[in-house]
Amino acid sequence: MTARAAPILPLLLALTAAPAWADENKDLELIPESVRAPTERPAADEPTRDLRQRIYLENALTLDSFRTTVVAPPPPTGPDWQERLFLDGRKEWLLGAGATLGLSDRFNLQAEDRENFPTRQTVRNEFREGFVSWQTLPGDYLDAGRINLKNGVAAGFNPTDFFKTRAVVEPLSADPAILREDRLGTVMVTGQHIGEGGSALVAFAPALYSPSRVYTATTLPSLNPMFDRTNAHDRFLLKGGATIVGDLSPELLVYHEGNRTEFGANLAESVGKSTILYAEWAGGRRTSLIADALRYGVDTGTIPGNVPNVLPLDPRRHFQNDLSAGGSYTTESKVVFNVEYQFHQAGFSLRDWHNWFATGTSGLSTPPVRAALWFIRGYAAEQQEPTTTHAAFFRADWVDAFVPHLELTAFASVDLQDGSTLTQATADYALSDTWSIGALVAATFGRGRSAQGSLPQSATAILKIARYY
Repeated sequence: MTARAAPILPLLLALTAAPAWADENKDLELIPESVRAPTERPAADEPTRDLRQRIYLENALTLDSFRTTVVAPPPPTGPDWQERLFLDGRKEWLLGAGATLGLSDRFNLQAEDRENFPTRQTVRNEFREGFVSWQTLPGDYLDAGRINLKNGVAAGFNPTDFFKTRAVVEPLSADPAILREDRLGTVMVTGQHIGEGGSALVAFAPALYSPSRVYTATTLPSLNPMFDRTNAHDRFLLKGGATIVGDLSPELLVYHEGNRTEFGANLAESVGKSTILYAEWAGGRRTSLIADALRYGVDTGTIPGNVPNVLPLDPRRHFQNDLSAGGSYTTESKVVFNVEYQFHQAGFSLRDWHNWFATGTSGLSTPPVRAALWFIRGYAAEQQEPTTTHAAFFRADWVDAFVPHLELTAFASVDLQDGSTLTQATADYALSDTWSIGALVAATFGRGRSAQGSLPQSATAILKIARYY
């Protein structure tokens, strides 16, 4: 792993001057529960939710290692090191008459090799949520503003989490559980009813901007709220769930965006005291990932119009399915295991992967062609959907591991078509009520012509320290 001396001391000194409350990258068992999003309501027979704040200051030093790839990515390569100091806050205020104001934001200062400090790129603000919630009647809620609306029961890939697209900005972790929380909300209006027999929700997110280019690390805006990422189309969601028997409460969804309508379903069932089985499905008429990405790239000017179709594609729309099915098991020592199968029909098949590598290494592989090839994979990451068709996801989380206040988490995402793997392990330890330290290590494994083995970033290590208030 390549690393150079990083300017960590000035940022650590700044860190000690202010308190914070909770580390973003911990599970809720180790930190006080964050304020609930307005769509995560208590059941009708539960007491009114406890409004809490979560404010913390964290310093994270990231070290990256890179490999030589079969298909060269467009320059520039990522930094060998990055120093990041951010102030993160989530808070709600009671306005009276059943109304609540919520805010979630993160302000970043960062330095990295090959980048002058300070510049516009070293100061960034992520305005994640800002909403007003009004409880009109017991069990009835009306919300408006920028809201992180989450859906789905799966642990790795959530087909029914329709508002996840383009919402993640410069994550420090690849853990799906973290990405669901640490992302931009969408400007929308929602109405929700929660009763003893079930619930229903309707949401509308208006188009505020035309679709924009996919951002790179060097083109991310400094203080722009980036509504173009979250509100480029009119979007509608209708979902409802009902308790059939016991704790069996299936949920059905209908989602519409642009010229695409999708249907979804969520189902989870307890088996004994320690096991939960779940399935999450979504389906609708769409083109493949390759066709979607290339069309988006040309329409937004990211891919020049004179660049030919770099891969064979079918421009027609077909009914495509997404599925996550698996389960979780909790041991007596508070270790939670997840095993999950993931199917993304619009993703890369083995033939698509063969064509991707063949085109990228052929005599016609010019810089614009290689840039278009990598754009397809970057587009999938922006959409928060798998690049490949078949994958498996394994996750383990251990609270109070070996000693109290130590949490260990590890996961692996395996491409079932070529065996390549992304792995990540984290350790977070609460030193006291006001301090925590943590470390993260991630790596990709696989042959040079595999999904994970072809990525330029081979390993990442992060060291972090946080103070809370």
